[in-house]
Amino acid sequence: MATPTRDEVVAEVRAWLADNWDPDRPLLEWRRILADSGWACPSWPKQWYGRGLPVWMDPIVSDEIKAFGAVGPAVGGGMGLAAPTILATGNDDVKARFLRRIITGEDTWCQLFSEPTNGSDLAGLMTHAVRDGDEWIVNGQKVWNTSAHHADYGMLLARTDWDVPKHKGITYMVLPMHQPSVEVRPLKQANGHASFNEVFMADARVPATHVVGEPGEGWRVALSTLAHERRFGAQGRPKFSGAGRCVDEARAEAEEYFKTYSWYPQRAGRPDLLVEHAQARGVNGDPLVRQEIAKVLSLYRTAQWTAQRAAAARRLGREPGAEGSLGKLGMSVIARAANHAHGLIAGASGLLKGDDDLDRVVAEVLISTPAQSIAGGTDEIQHNILGEQVLGLPKEPQVDRDQPFREVVRTFPTRG
Repeated sequence: MATPTRDEVVAEVRAWLADNWDPDRPLLEWRRILADSGWACPSWPKQWYGRGLPVWMDPIVSDEIKAFGAVGPAVGGGMGLAAPTILATGNDDVKARFLRRIITGEDTWCQLFSEPTNGSDLAGLMTHAVRDGDEWIVNGQKVWNTSAHHADYGMLLARTDWDVPKHKGITYMVLPMHQPSVEVRPLKQANGHASFNEVFMADARVPATHVVGEPGEGWRVALSTLAHERRFGAQGRPKFSGAGRCVDEARAEAEEYFKTYSWYPQRAGRPDLLVEHAQARGVNGDPLVRQEIAKVLSLYRTAQWTAQRAAAARRLGREPGAEGSLGKLGMSVIARAANHAHGLIAGASGLLKGDDDLDRVVAEVLISTPAQSIAGGTDEIQHNILGEQVLGLPKEPQVDRDQPFREVVRTFPTRG
């Protein structure tokens, strides 16, 4: 069957919306109808709540839904990270168990990858799981887990085999968060926010049916999540133009979700505020200030071109690749340059919040931007990815790459 044209898809989705959209429906009822129609995720396979259309049609359909005043699928890590990972690597049982409820927003998700003991060496994780009949018993600790305090499920990496090299003994599983053996503790940040958590698992239980991919092959699955994470981090707040119960509920849902990320624009350096900041301080005529602002805005514009190339690749149906690392590195460079420029403009008073909105935002910028070079994979990791995947350089030497992990670790957990 020939692929429908853009105009044909637009006409079809408009006709479907005219027949089905009711702004006074409850949000969950509407999203279930939307998921079953295939219009929530049109590029997904028809068997899995899609319509089998090319990836480049996804934003076209999304724009039509917004223009009609209707509501799309749920926002958050479920749609941005869990769903594409499960769709690409999960078996049919896992897809049937989770995908529809991710689209509708019935389940919320968090990511349980990082640990306090292994830094950027994600494959060196120590959280471990042992098979016990139809379940896995999990023990360990995770950290920097955004939204873990209200998530229903966690995308968990756990070691299930200590006798193979570290990249081979990891299993990717879906952890039910609401159980007594999972403890979530918020982390208070230097900028006053508490977006992240640490998660402790003491004999936590995961059904064997919640494994994504094959046991021991979780590293391959994790790479899919990480690739989507670099793109997901740039997602914007949805805009709602319609009215009615459904839109009101979707707007409230988005507002609650994005509270966690309210400081993320400041983490990125807020280059958009540099001119306004310089004018407010009366230094917009200073040649050094003007030079720094021009430098930051030039970097910002070139980073936008990289993001546009990545978006074009996605529209062609390509999976996220090394361009995500290039974009993330660009964001780190911009954040540091913008931090320097804001500091130059503000002077010694830059860290005083005061009552002025601009001063408050600038103070938050100055203290938050170091996180940009760490979150979602450090700059050093992104350099390694680009060196190996783009420049064809040899892998960074690692003495523990081929050893059984049991021989590498110095402190071996008592369980596992």
